[in-house]
Amino acid sequence: MSEYLRLRAVPAPALRNSPTWLERLFTTTAGTALPQAGRHCEDALDQCRPDQECVYAGASPHGPDVVLGGRPVFRADRHGPPLLVLTAARTRGVAGFLATADFDELWDTARETLLPRYGGESAETEARRVFAEAHRELTAFYAHTAEHGDAVVKWPAEA
Repeated sequence: MSEYLRLRAVPAPALRNSPTWLERLFTTTAGTALPQAGRHCEDALDQCRPDQECVYAGASPHGPDVVLGGRPVFRADRHGPPLLVLTAARTRGVAGFLATADFDELWDTARETLLPRYGGESAETEARRVFAEAHRELTAFYAHTAEHGDAVVKWPAEA
């Protein structure tokens, strides 16, 4: 099984600290979970969540702990990894970091760690493309979310 991370934008005033409420964001249709869901977006990173952290590992202060992490909210049944929450202010910080981050520099720092896991130097073009696409998706998601002043809830899961 591989890990992935689902991200959901939530209006900051609607955000609750209830694990049941947060889980429901990911188990109901968007229209029933959020009153204004039409303006909110959801993104899913598949197959690369643990390794995507390597791309941001050398990037302070908004490295993987913020881009892919957040404040943990433990699930009601305590099974599975906690849900992760970023406030609207933290979301703006991540959006700013991602908007100005130079992917080439991030890749150069992470490539020695990542390439052996993705077929070595002969597969670098494809590996780099996958990570660059995930970076673009994250950048777009956080920019859109920050523009609306929303918070972010993350659901680490296994595929």
